[in-house]
Amino acid sequence: MQDLRRIRTPTLEIAYAELGPAEGPPVVLLHGFPYAPQAYAAVAPILAAAGRRCIIPYLRGYGPTRFLSSETPRSGQQAALGADLRDLLDALAIPRAVVAGYDWGGRAACILAALWPERVTGLVSCTGYNIQDIAGSVRPATPEQEHRLWYQYYFHTERGRAGLEADRRGIARLLWRLWSPAWGFDEATFAASASAFDNPDFVPVVIQSYRHRFGYAPGDPALEAIEAALARRPRIVVPTIAPHGGADGVGPAEASASHARFFTGPYERRVLPGIGHNLPQEAPEAFARAILDLPG
Repeated sequence: MQDLRRIRTPTLEIAYAELGPAEGPPVVLLHGFPYAPQAYAAVAPILAAAGRRCIIPYLRGYGPTRFLSSETPRSGQQAALGADLRDLLDALAIPRAVVAGYDWGGRAACILAALWPERVTGLVSCTGYNIQDIAGSVRPATPEQEHRLWYQYYFHTERGRAGLEADRRGIARLLWRLWSPAWGFDEATFAASASAFDNPDFVPVVIQSYRHRFGYAPGDPALEAIEAALARRPRIVVPTIAPHGGADGVGPAEASASHARFFTGPYERRVLPGIGHNLPQEAPEAFARAILDLPG
């Protein structure tokens, strides 16, 4: 992303891109693992042309975003992602915004909408309700889904940590192919995002994230109250559209078919045939349309 800006929160110096009129209704676009803000390169111009102010941050552990203190745990747990998003809105003096994302970014957006709904005018969350059920993670999934989650179990081991450290691009490229089997991305497209993985905190943040969600790593003590609130599986009251790629290679579309129960406000699920996990980059018009279709 060009012309990056930086702003400080209590924990991070967040690097972000901004596009669109400064006075427009704000939209925060949040990337996932292992991706980067470049996923929104085609989405943001559509929204900006419609008068929206687009804010596209690098998450903790990605790109030029940096921790302010060496003492802060390099946590990628879900509470950290939600708190970072809330802190970003505070730092930018944005009282309320549409929040939209996928994978880690969709989780952050869901957390903000669930715990601080007064900060959210609308939610776009790919694959539906993304708040983790850590207590329930001990229950095995179907054999097919366990196979899809191989990389998470790999990261639970020191061999996996070493593998990610040694070849973060190789692992990310493989996951892109597995998760978006019909998306013929080229090397230049991959490289534009892969530079974000050179952040010195990328590996510790990723490893902690995938261990914490299964109860295999402690969380940041400062985030315990947020994690306790998330453990109650809070419902989401804000207007929500949930796109789901019909060819998502890590979370199949049928997985979100029953997610309406987690939403007590207006909710619409949209399955996009042939689209994989990186929905905003594979189907930018559909992703932008979901944002523009939210009420208000």
